[in-house]
Amino acid sequence: MVSGLEEIQLATIALVVVAGLAAGWVDAVVGGGGLLQLPAMLLIPGITPVQALATNKMGSIFGTTTSAITYYRRAHPDLRTALPMAGVALIGSFGGAVLALSLPSSVFKPIIVVALIVVAVFTATKPTVGELTKLRHQGRRHYGTAGAIGLAIGFYDGLIGPGTGSFLIISMVTFLGYNFLAASAKAKIVNMATNLGALAFFLPNGALLWGIGLILGLANMVGGYIGARMAVKQGSKFIRVVFLVVVGALICKLGYDVWAENIRG
Repeated sequence: MVSGLEEIQLATIALVVVAGLAAGWVDAVVGGGGLLQLPAMLLIPGITPVQALATNKMGSIFGTTTSAITYYRRAHPDLRTALPMAGVALIGSFGGAVLALSLPSSVFKPIIVVALIVVAVFTATKPTVGELTKLRHQGRRHYGTAGAIGLAIGFYDGLIGPGTGSFLIISMVTFLGYNFLAASAKAKIVNMATNLGALAFFLPNGALLWGIGLILGLANMVGGYIGARMAVKQGSKFIRVVFLVVVGALICKLGYDVWAENIRG
C-alpha cells in the first residue's frame, strides 16, 4: 500500500502533475476534471480506491479554491446565492461520502448516463440557453431551488463524483436562469464546498496520501487559475462549447463503465 512519495517513480509523479494541470483547467471552466485526474491516480502502484478518492479530493480542493477566488475577483458572482448553496452542498457531500462506503456506485451509473445524455441533447439543441441571465425565480423560491440543487449535487459528488461541476452549471442555467459564465462562477464556490465535505469524511480515516495530494493540489491551482481567467475572458459561448465536450466525454466514460460491469456480471 502506498504511504507517500517514497515508492513512486518520477514518471508516475509527472503523470499526476499533467493530469492535475489538465483537470484544474477543465474544472475551472465547466467541471468534470475528475475524468482526467482520478484515472491517473489509480495508475499509482499499490494505491487503493479509497486512497485515490481521498487524495483526488485534496488535489481538487486546491484547484476549485483557486478558480473560485479568480472568478470572484473577475466575474463578481452573487454570494447571497452561492454561499448558502455551498453550505448545504457540503452537508450533502459528507452524506454521500458516508454512503459511498456501503453502496456501490454501479447502482447509480446507468441513471447518471441517461441524465447526461438528456443534458447534452438539451444544451446542443437550444443554443440560446445560458447566453443571458434571466432569473426564473425570486426571493425564497430562488434560494430554495438553489439549496435543493446544492444538496442533491453535493450528495452526488460525495457518492460518485465525476461531472459534479457540469451538473452544477447546467442545473443553475436550467432551473435558476443564469448564463453559463455566472453559473460557472457560482459552481466553483459550491464545488469547493463539496470537495471539502467529502474530504472531511475521508481525512479521519487515514486514507489521504499527503505528499501526492500536495503535488496534485499545486498542479490543480495552476490549471484552475488559467482556466478561470480564460473562461471569464472568453465568456458564456466558450464555456458552452467546452461544457458539451466534457459532457460527451462523461457519457462515454460512464457508459463504458456500465457496459464493462454488465459484461463482468
